Amino acid sequence: MRAIYNTGDTKDYHYKVTGKDQAAFHGELVHPVCSTFALAREIEWSTRRFVLEMNEEDEEGVGTMLTIHHEGPAFVGETLKISAMVKSFERNELICSFEVWVEDRLIARGTTGQKILKKSKLKEIFSTFEKR
Repeated sequence: MRAIYNTGDTKDYHYKVTGKDQAAFHGELVHPVCSTFALAREIEWSTRRFVLEMNEEDEEGVGTMLTIHHEGPAFVGETLKISAMVKSFERNELICSFEVWVEDRLIARGTTGQKILKKSKLKEIFSTFEKR
């Protein structure tokens, strides 16, 4: 892995909220706002962008944690600005903090964790949990 980022390095990612991102369960709309799970997906992508540049050809990142603290809603048609920041990188684990904004409104904040492992090691780990 390439340790090319330092504590405090940032990346911004923009995502426009669609109707598919609304909070719904089993086809029933709960709230006409961006759901936590849609937000989690885009947050994971925003911090994975660091890992994609750090990986060697034979490596892959795997998520280890995600915390999201909602501060306000994001509505369909609004654009999220996800600002991800390297909090730490020790051994093979990248910890990022993030903030999600719609214009001047804070939508969410939190942290993500990812480990960078050899693809062969990940395959070995996953195979121990596969049903035989």
